[in-house]
Amino acid sequence: MDSLRIIFMGTPEFAVESLDILVKNNYNIVGVVTVPDKPAGRGQQLQQPAVKKYALEKGLHILQPEKLKSEEFLNQLRELKADLQIVVAFRMLPEVVWSMPRLGTFNLHGSLLPQYRGAAPINRAVMNGEKETGVTTFFLQQEIDTGKIIFREHTPIAENETAGDVHDRLMVIGASLVLKTVQAIEQNDYPQIDQARFIEKGEKEQHAPKIFKEDCRINWQFSVEEIHNQIRGLSPYPAAFTELIAPGGKSYLVKIFRTEKEMKDQPSSIGTIDTDAKTYLKVAVKDGFVQIRDLQLAGKKRMGTDEFLRGFPISNEWKCF
Repeated sequence: MDSLRIIFMGTPEFAVESLDILVKNNYNIVGVVTVPDKPAGRGQQLQQPAVKKYALEKGLHILQPEKLKSEEFLNQLRELKADLQIVVAFRMLPEVVWSMPRLGTFNLHGSLLPQYRGAAPINRAVMNGEKETGVTTFFLQQEIDTGKIIFREHTPIAENETAGDVHDRLMVIGASLVLKTVQAIEQNDYPQIDQARFIEKGEKEQHAPKIFKEDCRINWQFSVEEIHNQIRGLSPYPAAFTELIAPGGKSYLVKIFRTEKEMKDQPSSIGTIDTDAKTYLKVAVKDGFVQIRDLQLAGKKRMGTDEFLRGFPISNEWKCF
């Protein structure tokens, strides 16, 4: 069989691992499609997406279309005569793009489909306290994240793991699954399983909508479990936040990245601080305390609690809001 002509589509670091494993296994990547460079940071300098940086290093052909339906871009795709397209952490594709290759277009998704369809599957799974997640390869079709499943790979989520921890593991597991999927397609020996077969009777389908700012504010009226899951599910980005309120009423915005749970029947009033001002900082909620391990004051660097307390005077008269 002639070498498959593959177009790879992706943007962030998560996608680089999958592209790298294909390059290292000598697959014929005839084109890499990513988003245009965008201004970022204080100087608003143009920043290249991670996939572009990698593709430049490897001398791969790069396309950065503004519009995926433009005739110029579609003609460029046709000229590449791809047999297969692979999508990892990219934009939603129009049918004219995903239906172009003779073998179709498959996507790597950061969940065990059909659970957690949508833009933020890793964050939402951790925020919901799931004990397990995974990655799925599936063929694209009209409705987003609904196509026939090729392969799935499971991984556990530990009690204190953050979305960032899970992201980094799924990035590696996902790359291996992409390689396995391409090898199976190359051999014309791969399943195409309807997603409905993976839904147990009575099982609720969970969704993974985009994260908004209102998802990130901590509500200290919630339980230890709910707050702990919210914080780790939003860590390191976009990060859960709260306000520290000094006795005089002045407030300080802080992001919180890592916590631990401390269950207790009758803690202090909800939202009050418990600290020795040196080594520990915890917030009272209705069924215990949320122990803060890693946080960031607005305008400062992220740091551990002990380092934070050395530079920021805080006492048990403070509250969280």
